[in-house]
Amino acid sequence: MKGNKNMKDELISKIVMELTADVDIDAGELKSKLYMIMHGYSIKLENTEIVVREENKNEWLFKKFIMTKTVQGLSERTLAQYSAEIPRMLNAIGKSAEDVSSDDILYYLAVREHRDKVSKVTVSNNLRYLRTFFEFLTVEGIIPSNPVRKIGSIKLEKKQKKAFTDVEVLKLRQGCKTVSERLIVDMLLSTGCRVSELVSIKVEDIEGRKINVLGKGNKERTVYLNAQARLTLDEYIQSTNTTMNPYILPSTRYINSTEHMSSGAVESFCRRLGERVGVRNVHPHRFRRTCATMALKRGMPVEQVSKMLGHEELTTTQIYLDLDERSLEIAHEKYVV
Repeated sequence: MKGNKNMKDELISKIVMELTADVDIDAGELKSKLYMIMHGYSIKLENTEIVVREENKNEWLFKKFIMTKTVQGLSERTLAQYSAEIPRMLNAIGKSAEDVSSDDILYYLAVREHRDKVSKVTVSNNLRYLRTFFEFLTVEGIIPSNPVRKIGSIKLEKKQKKAFTDVEVLKLRQGCKTVSERLIVDMLLSTGCRVSELVSIKVEDIEGRKINVLGKGNKERTVYLNAQARLTLDEYIQSTNTTMNPYILPSTRYINSTEHMSSGAVESFCRRLGERVGVRNVHPHRFRRTCATMALKRGMPVEQVSKMLGHEELTTTQIYLDLDERSLEIAHEKYVV
């Protein structure tokens, strides 16, 4: 830091330069008078930068990241995943985010897989969240480069995820004990909605067999009810007071709730339903995959399937589809002459 005398000289010189540029005044005389007036005073340069205490630095950077992603319109579910993963990583490594290296991240991922016993899919998701966080810090100029870039992606075993068979769909429908349970199954199968989209549907969003849903990135699209789902919905509305709650699937956590059922509650119901009827791996996303697969098998073009699911890329849609060898054989006979 500059000495007090040098700082005083610099300040007086700046004042003289500013005043003599606008006012007809003797610079030497002004300078002498300023030295007389300021004699005995100590000059201190004030630091106007925001100072973040080191122990709170990570918390501050993380909050800044979450605020930015919230403004960008990320879903609550995605924000919750970031909120779980990034602080866990920073706490495990025990460093400021600015000092985290590629080796630190590799160490953390190894701990997640071998000590915490999480799957490779989870480790891959963790890596994706960290890549986004450190890319944010890079763009903001907080770190010079993203340490995750050197790591690359994690190779996962490519398994074809299966849709429900026709028999399994019948079992699941017959296993429902209430009309509200049947409504969840029928709407998932008919619309191909994400579970977060399903629970957010309001009564006013439904017009005949059309439903307006708010998907990822707050993008609206229209999904449709088939005849079975429409009948179940009519039965449900007739047997339920829908004036107390705006949502089709209200929360059951407390009486007279005005909130919607949580995604976790739907996931738990699906799991219990599968156990009830002896169908394995029952979860909302599998209903979505089944809807897409059935639509394609019955002749819906893949571009329309993609639009129905709210996908931006066809490659994403193709991952969802479960086409067996017989379906491919029939398609070949039909289209390849």
